[in-house]
Amino acid sequence: QLEFVESGGGLVEPGGSLTLSCSASGFSIDIYAIAWYRQAPGKDREGVSCISSRDDATYYKDPVKGRATTSRDNANNTVYLQLNNLKPEDTAIYYCATKTHCSWYADPLFGSWDQGTQVTVSS
Repeated sequence: QLEFVESGGGLVEPGGSLTLSCSASGFSIDIYAIAWYRQAPGKDREGVSCISSRDDATYYKDPVKGRATTSRDNANNTVYLQLNNLKPEDTAIYYCATKTHCSWYADPLFGSWDQGTQVTVSS
């Protein structure tokens, strides 16, 4: 069974940091670009970051640029997203997904959209 399990979310004060993890099972992530997405209440899902499969190049959407770092550990089939200087507008459920390549115009191939990890930024 193909599955992503996201973890590491929680309640954090503005300015704080979190590191999210995305652990894959049932397949190997090494041939895929892996993107992080988020969905805030009442809003559409949006892309956050992407890391390529070929050279680990990373890409970030403007709302998190300069505050986010994504990395991958293919040996452990896990991808990470570190978020710094968190803002209330970062509050959302965060998901990861496979992609063929890191183009924001490319739809994700697979994601465990019924799971995710909740990030809440509040004082």
